[in-house]
Amino acid sequence: MSMTEKQITVIFKALCDENRVKIIRLLKNGERCACKLLDELQFTQPTLSHHMKILCDSGLVVGRKDGKWMYYSLSKQGIKNAVDCLSDLTSATPNQTNNS
Repeated sequence: MSMTEKQITVIFKALCDENRVKIIRLLKNGERCACKLLDELQFTQPTLSHHMKILCDSGLVVGRKDGKWMYYSLSKQGIKNAVDCLSDLTSATPNQTNNS
C-alpha cells in the first residue's frame, strides 16, 4: 500500500506528541472510555478531545459513542498502516546505492 506524503505526515504528527504516545500506550491493553483516560492523564476534556481528534484522524485510533460517553481503541489496520509506512520509508530499494 502506497501512502501519500500527506497521509504519512498525519500519522507522524499523531506520534510526535508525548501525550498522544501516553494515550496510545493506555489503549494498547484495550478499549477505554474517555472518562477513564481523563482520570489517568489528568487532562482537561478539551485537551483530551484535541489529542483524540488527531489520533482518530491519523487512523491509529477509532472511537465509538455509547450514550454520552466516547470509547476509544487502537485500530489494528491503522497501526499496521503506520508500521508499513515506516518500513517502506526506511527500506532501501535493490538498485539504490549507499551514499553514506
